[in-house]
Amino acid sequence: MPGPTHDDAAPVIDTSRPHPARMYDWFLGGKDNYPVDEELGRQLTAFGPQIPVMARMNRAFMHRAVRRLTGEGVRQFLDVGTGIPTEPNLHQVAQGIAPETRVVYCDNDPIVLAHAKALLRGTREGALAYVQADARDTEVILEKAAEVLDLDRPVAVSLIALLHFLADEDGAYELVERLVDAVAPGSYLVISHLTPDFHPEEASRKVMDLYRAGGVTMEMRRRERFARFFEGLDVLEPGIVLAEDWHPELGEPVPGQEGIVSGSYVAVARKG
Repeated sequence: MPGPTHDDAAPVIDTSRPHPARMYDWFLGGKDNYPVDEELGRQLTAFGPQIPVMARMNRAFMHRAVRRLTGEGVRQFLDVGTGIPTEPNLHQVAQGIAPETRVVYCDNDPIVLAHAKALLRGTREGALAYVQADARDTEVILEKAAEVLDLDRPVAVSLIALLHFLADEDGAYELVERLVDAVAPGSYLVISHLTPDFHPEEASRKVMDLYRAGGVTMEMRRRERFARFFEGLDVLEPGIVLAEDWHPELGEPVPGQEGIVSGSYVAVARKG
């Protein structure tokens, strides 16, 4: 049965500035975005027409990671920075393998809350919930998640395409540390993150400048800075790799991905 949805004092949707969740929806071909999101999206794709394919490659990694972890017995997921629902969603992948899986989604964009009913359609055996909160409000997230998840048992914490929207001074590393500290040994951390390592420096700087000009924080991190998120954890093979190189055998290639570099580091790690 679905769990609680936390929407107390939900803010009004701000359509005056682009939002990462709605831009991601636009890149994926969705309809739940506004002209301001499309405008910045078009600026980015005019400069980098491969960006929508890169977004799909990133999402495909999430699907493969969920398949892998569910196959290894994980039955609880906390997905922070959920974004607008695009099928298959995380819970559809996990519950398709193990119907009893329990999933809590979290995002700070009210438009995602508007789609919570779609997110909360899961199996009878499992449980689903949605938390309306900023990713940095880990106390709220964990308090609400604990109403659905047993934090004394392993949980897979998923941070897909989220952390590059948080600068170091915004507490990106501290956020991850607090979430990992709160879950039981045997839990997992799943992250994907944009990096400038595989594209010309000028191109990466241009992308970051376009986001920032639109009022969106963009902090691409190189490999050593990405690796810091996993300090003290056991990174599963094949280690820190590009999204397309993480167990490609667990899913189908994204149409159009041949010859395209995702530009996202990914990794899955276990808390000992």
